[in-house]
Amino acid sequence: MKKIELYFLVLIFNIFIAACSSKEDDEGPSGTNLNITLPTNGITALQTEQDLDVLLNQIGDAPYVLLGEASHGTAEFYTWRAAITRRLVQEKGFNLIAVEGDWPPAYEVNRYIRSAQNAPNATAVLQSFRRWPTWMWANQEIADIAEWLRQYNQEQASNKVGFYGLDVYSMWESLEAIAKFSEADEATLAAVRNAQNCLAPYNRDEQAYGQATMQGSSCAKAIDQVLQAVRNRKSQLPAGHEEAFNAEQNALVALHGEQYYQAMMVTSAGSWNIRDRHMMETINRLVAQQGENAKIIVWAHNTHVGDARYTDMAATGEVNLGQLIREQHANAGVYVVGFGTYVGSVIASGYWGGPITTMGVPAAQPGSWESLFHQTEPTNKLINLQLWRDDKNLTQIRGHRAIGVQYNPAREAGNYVPTNLPNRYDSFIFIDRTQALRPL
Repeated sequence: MKKIELYFLVLIFNIFIAACSSKEDDEGPSGTNLNITLPTNGITALQTEQDLDVLLNQIGDAPYVLLGEASHGTAEFYTWRAAITRRLVQEKGFNLIAVEGDWPPAYEVNRYIRSAQNAPNATAVLQSFRRWPTWMWANQEIADIAEWLRQYNQEQASNKVGFYGLDVYSMWESLEAIAKFSEADEATLAAVRNAQNCLAPYNRDEQAYGQATMQGSSCAKAIDQVLQAVRNRKSQLPAGHEEAFNAEQNALVALHGEQYYQAMMVTSAGSWNIRDRHMMETINRLVAQQGENAKIIVWAHNTHVGDARYTDMAATGEVNLGQLIREQHANAGVYVVGFGTYVGSVIASGYWGGPITTMGVPAAQPGSWESLFHQTEPTNKLINLQLWRDDKNLTQIRGHRAIGVQYNPAREAGNYVPTNLPNRYDSFIFIDRTQALRPL
């Protein structure tokens, strides 16, 4: 009797172990079910620009279109965003393009495409992007779309397209740009010189400045005085004065940049929020400056354009541009497009400020969104995620790969953002195998 009881105990134990092993085989690293099959509804093949008809229909009359990227160094993300941008400009009258880049060099591109800059070509203008990582905007893909925009603008009597930067990093460069403001009065120039003198001991080293603020040093007041002086001068000029708007934006960049460098010494969430709130403010300013016919396209990383409320960012108190723009402009119309890839190559660096390196992007981890899309035909695809929002199996949290300017393919596990994809974006573009960007 005891032998029979022991036999059944062993048998039950073995069944339990087998069940656990089977469960582990069916789950990804975060406990996500690997066996889910994606539906075919909402998925269309993406091979030529004509295949974007579906996306343009989905965008409809929305005046805010956000185009993401899963890395800053993937050629296909740039070329498809360019294709979407060309069609939005031609067919829907979009007239503003705002990118995750510094305001001063982006404004030089703006001047070039609007024929206010006599550079020989876009490649020469893009050399103004001198801050690391230069390849984000000084690349062949951006040169191509800049040349197209210049040609397009030359054929337009009105509603010309502008190109602008959204970031906060150019504190020193923005102050220099204000000093060149042709309408600047003596009070403005004196305020700029005072702020530059305050920052001079840090020799353009943002980290050194941030560390100094921890010891009580600060140039915040001096930079705020620049903004007040610029605004005072702007009030004396005609409404809509483009150069005054440029000077005011540079003053805001310097002010928010100072806040960012100070905050990054304390909390990553705090500095992140300063940066994305600045991006939101910049978009609002651009739209207001353009007027009633404003329609804006934003190019930025998925981590900025994909609504933070549907990722683990929300738990750390982080907001982002996608969340903010939906909260502020949903009634007007907002459409967010995310991007992803399964395998390929990418331009990145092994450490901050390091050399440009072409790296291999390994196959996406099992259970991730990228892995599921890889298993689903067609190979390259456009997905209308709005159709999936009522399906609990499709709105569960699973990993979504994000590659930054710093990247180590050997540490892939840390590159996945837990994401409810159908709610984070409105549509998703998936390119199964991608190639590295072509830096100038």
